[in-house]
Amino acid sequence: MKALTFISRIIVGLLFIISGLIKANDPLGFSYKLDEYFEVFHMDWMSAISLQMAMFISVIEIVLGMAVLVGVYMNATAWALLLMILFFTWLTGYSAITGKVTDCGCFGDAIKLTPKESFYKDLVLLFFILIIFVRRNVIEPLLTAKVGKGLVAVSLVLAAWFTIHCFNHLPVKDFRPYAIGKNIPEQMKYPEGAQKPEYKTMLIYEKDGVEKEFTMEDYPWDDSTWVWKDTKNILVKEGYKLPITDFSITDADGVDHTQDVLDDQEYNFVVVAYNLEKSNLKIQPALSAFAQAAEAKGFHFIGLTATNADQTEAFRHTHQAAYPYYFSDATLLKTIIRSNPGLVLLKGGTIIDMWHHNDLPTFEEFSAKYLK
Repeated sequence: MKALTFISRIIVGLLFIISGLIKANDPLGFSYKLDEYFEVFHMDWMSAISLQMAMFISVIEIVLGMAVLVGVYMNATAWALLLMILFFTWLTGYSAITGKVTDCGCFGDAIKLTPKESFYKDLVLLFFILIIFVRRNVIEPLLTAKVGKGLVAVSLVLAAWFTIHCFNHLPVKDFRPYAIGKNIPEQMKYPEGAQKPEYKTMLIYEKDGVEKEFTMEDYPWDDSTWVWKDTKNILVKEGYKLPITDFSITDADGVDHTQDVLDDQEYNFVVVAYNLEKSNLKIQPALSAFAQAAEAKGFHFIGLTATNADQTEAFRHTHQAAYPYYFSDATLLKTIIRSNPGLVLLKGGTIIDMWHHNDLPTFEEFSAKYLK
């Protein structure tokens, strides 16, 4: 039993530390995942504190992982681990049954788990945590109690600093398909020989108050009394999943400019602000100055937002943004860069660099690096 307890401490401790570090690396991204859960449970009001919750969970996972590894504060640590895993097991189980949240966010964008995989992972963790809980009063510190408590304190300080640092700048390690060096068009195409996913189209029609699903083959084409209600595509066979499927850029009139931006072989600057009303306002003069300098050198400089056209135009006039704004999906923009606004540098569809608004360079600094 002693050996099993030790193995349980190692597994649980390392998994909690790794999970916490991945979340702390991208606290804003984790907060977006919490927002999804709040929406599913009709608790949208919780979104006001989703970022604070994301940062707290990131830090507490690291601290609990360290505490169980070194074997200190075991009564409080065991209770906290048990309550957390019971809640997460219920949550991932709900997702696995309903399919309403397709990714728990347990390991951020680093390791994508399906709802079922997340649920099974939590069941395994629950087994090991139950062992720790039962044995909590006989677990001895791996080192001396004083050294162990010191390590936990240090982990708390470092975890909090790292989480805040990644929020105020950008993730230290970017696991998203829009990381620096990634080519967007390449990630929108199936590799040669890749198995494409297969879907079945279901047609939902209504007749005499009764809805019925048909396939293209069994639909009664000769009966015009059926009234169409909806069409949905059902995944029949798994295949290669494209990293990027929803990248698009349109203007206020709905004209698509995606290829114009991706095909541009010169430096192309894109200010990404998923919501202009929540955008950092202090950085706007610096963005405008950068845009003027970039356009003077012949480079394209545009804004990209999910805010509606009227509000966007009012924002441009208020902040004297001379560059044009185009439109895209809010979730896509949140994925591209964890900053509102953030600046992305493209060339031929490849992401050359990106900057959080706290780290925006001057055009002179950009020139020194890229226009030698």
